[in-house]
Amino acid sequence: MESKRKILIIGGGAAGLIAAIAAARNGGEVTILERMNRVGKKILATGNGRCNLTNTNTNIKRFHGNNPKFAFGALGQFDVQQTMDFFEFLGVKCKVEDEGKVYPYSDQASSVLDVMRYELEKLEVKEYCEVEVIKIKKVKDAFQVILSDGKTLKGDKVILATGGKASPKLGSNGSGYQLAEDLGHKINPVFPALIQLKLKANYLKQIKGVKFIGQAAISVGGNTLRVEGGEILWTDYGISGPPILQLSRSASEMLEKQKKPLVHVDMFPQLTSEELEEILQLRLAYQPERSLDFSFVGLINKKLIPVVLKEAGIQQISKPAREVGSKEIKKIVAQLKDWRAEITDTQAWDHAQVTAGGVDVGDIDPKTMESKLVSGLYIVGELLDIDGDCGGFNLQWAWSSGFIAGDHASVGM
Repeated sequence: MESKRKILIIGGGAAGLIAAIAAARNGGEVTILERMNRVGKKILATGNGRCNLTNTNTNIKRFHGNNPKFAFGALGQFDVQQTMDFFEFLGVKCKVEDEGKVYPYSDQASSVLDVMRYELEKLEVKEYCEVEVIKIKKVKDAFQVILSDGKTLKGDKVILATGGKASPKLGSNGSGYQLAEDLGHKINPVFPALIQLKLKANYLKQIKGVKFIGQAAISVGGNTLRVEGGEILWTDYGISGPPILQLSRSASEMLEKQKKPLVHVDMFPQLTSEELEEILQLRLAYQPERSLDFSFVGLINKKLIPVVLKEAGIQQISKPAREVGSKEIKKIVAQLKDWRAEITDTQAWDHAQVTAGGVDVGDIDPKTMESKLVSGLYIVGELLDIDGDCGGFNLQWAWSSGFIAGDHASVGM
C-alpha cells in the first residue's frame, strides 16, 4: 500500500491553515510548524476582532505588487463564493455588510479559528507550536526542514506560509523571506501597507483626536497617486483613518524609493471651492462684528479653527469678520479643500495590517503556487509580492493561495 505524502506547512496563519485543510482532505499527512504558542493569532485580530473574511467586490484592481495579475491564478480557482461556501460548510454563517465586507454572523473572529481548528483535528493534522524553522533543504525528491533546536523533519512537499513582516507580535517576523531566498528566490523590497502615516507638521498635538468625513489623496512631484474618502483622524504623530490606510501603500512605496510624498486633505469634498467660498462669504457677512475664528464655530471642529487660519497665512485670527478680504477667504478655502502636509514615515511594523513586496511571483506558478525553482515547494499568502486593499481582500488572497497550494501539493496520493 502506498504511503501518504508528507506535507510540511511552515506557518499557522490563514494561508497555512487552509492549505493544511485542503491537503489533508486529499489524504495528505500534514504537519503545521508554527513559531508562536498557538496557530491563527493574526486571524483573531482581523476586522477589529470580527474577522473580515472576504469581500464580495473582489477583483484584480484591489490587489497590488510588481505583477498583480498573478493573483488571477489563485482567485480564479478559489473565489469569494467558494470561500464563503467553505466556511459555511465548517459552520460559519456569513453576512455581507457595507462595501461588500463579509463577516461571520457571530461577529467573532474566534469562531472562524475555532471551526478551522476543529476541522484540522478531525483530519488528524499535527500542530507543532513554538518551533522555529531556520533552514529548508531539498535532498533528491524530499525536503529536510531544520529547526532552531537542531531537530530535522522530513517531508515530500513544503508549503511556506510564514506571512510577511506586519504585526510581528502576532507571528509575522519576516523569517520566511530568508528561507525563500536561501532556496534561490528573489525578494522584492518589502514595506508596510495599511498603516498610519507620520507627518511633518508642528500643529499635530493641537488637533489630535479630531475626526471628520473627508477626502484624502497622496501625491509625489505634483502627480496624484490615489484618492480615498471616509472618516479621517488627526493624531499626535500624523494622520489615520480608513482612507489613510488605503492610501498608505502608495505613500510607503514612495518613501521606500526615497521620494517625498504629500498628503492632501479635503475637508469639504461635497463642495466645490467656489461653493465653499460663497458659504464663507455669507457667514462672515451675516455677523461682521464677530471675530474671524469664532465665525467658524459650527462649521469645523473648534480645535481645527486656529490651525486652519494660521496655515492659511492669517496672522490676526481674532480680527472682526468685516476686515477679512476676498484674498484671505480664498486662502482659507484653499486650506480647507487642499490641506497639505509632507509624509515623513509610516508607523512601525507593529501597526501595519499587511506587508507589501516579498517573494517575486515570476518564479511561482500562478495556477498551483509551486516554485518554478524548487519542485515540491509552494509559497503562499503575504510572503508573496501580492497585497490587497483594506476590507477583506488580504484574507481572500490568503484563503485562495493557501487552498490551491494545499490542494495541488497533495494530488496524486
